[in-house]
Amino acid sequence: MYLRTFGFVVVFYLFTVASVCYAGKGSFPVAAEKVEILKYLKRVNKPAVQSIKSPDGDIIDCVNIYDQPALDHPSLKNHTIQMKPDFLPNWINNDKTETPSMMNGSEARPPIAQLWHTKGKCPQGTIPIRRTKMEDILRTGSLKNYQRKRTGFLTAHPDIVGPDGANHEYATLHAPATNGPTRGTKVTMNIWNPRVEGGSEFSLSQLWVVAGSDSSLNTIEAGWHVNPPLYQDSRTRLFIFSTTDGYHGVNCYNLACSNGFIQNNRDVAIGGSITPISQMDDSQYDITISVAMATDGNWWLEVNGKAIGYWPKSWFTSLSEGASEVSWGGEVINERLNGHHTTTEMGSGRFPAHQLGEASYIKNIQIRDPYDNIVDPPYIQTSITNPTCYDIITNFDQKSGRYFYFGGPGYNANCP
Repeated sequence: MYLRTFGFVVVFYLFTVASVCYAGKGSFPVAAEKVEILKYLKRVNKPAVQSIKSPDGDIIDCVNIYDQPALDHPSLKNHTIQMKPDFLPNWINNDKTETPSMMNGSEARPPIAQLWHTKGKCPQGTIPIRRTKMEDILRTGSLKNYQRKRTGFLTAHPDIVGPDGANHEYATLHAPATNGPTRGTKVTMNIWNPRVEGGSEFSLSQLWVVAGSDSSLNTIEAGWHVNPPLYQDSRTRLFIFSTTDGYHGVNCYNLACSNGFIQNNRDVAIGGSITPISQMDDSQYDITISVAMATDGNWWLEVNGKAIGYWPKSWFTSLSEGASEVSWGGEVINERLNGHHTTTEMGSGRFPAHQLGEASYIKNIQIRDPYDNIVDPPYIQTSITNPTCYDIITNFDQKSGRYFYFGGPGYNANCP
């Protein structure tokens, strides 16, 4: 009884301290919502088999694979986890798809380097989940804000951003499906650490897999971003996102809620920081990401040729039979601080005319067509919301296939 009372006092004290620390940054939740936040943290932060303190301040919890948040959703309560896809396309370059069931324990190499790897790794039968902290929620003002789309906090697809998302800016390439639903895409993008200025701004490089429209819009999104409102730092991090209702309902990045994604890889912490990043010379570090539909309709995520997990077919409505469009590129938030465009950078912060060594690129762009052929996109469109701030240059060659450079510095002499 003493320990339980003591624990309550500690939690109450932490909330009191948090209230003081966050005073002046927006209204602090009322007592009833504090209780809801505690319940949410208990629900989303699953009991850890092992916890790893990363040098970047993250806590990575190694959680039993059957305790992950996606399985809390009523529609996935009785879901049987797949340890490998029943089919993925034989992407050009013949990457080997490795899943936990195919890896040899201590000899397995992580698909990407993340800082937490320097302090340990998760044991077999677990997956790494970045712990959600109280301050992550308090920064957004309320639990409701944390869980749903709001301007300047969550990504959105450029085709559907309305007045609520008018400060989203893009430099993107789109490939509408032409002869039937697209069943996957794969790209390689270099990794940067763009400057982000405003308090609710972010900068990202990603792919979108899209079907439906309005409230039936379904998306799968994956890439890297710098998102200080979400992480309270300016590190470059791997992320995923999806929506089944046009960004209107409860949505979240990574594994911070029951967002449908089921992870089965113990080496990658989605939301974890990536190292190293590209530099303004020939030191270019990149990442290959693919999202593809398996024979059973599940959508699988691969990073550098290794399966990370999947969204079940049953999770989606519009995407359950394939995508009507795939897109790639950059997105930022512009809060227009001090009466002008902010200095939030997209990509490397350099315009695409600087090209290799300085500009951000997405290359080797491939799609899986309705007949399971792996092809270059037959038809593409560019979308640039503000070319004096961020731009895009597309091209094609035999080595890099379809590719483009994109990005920019934001505020400059020509970007008011």
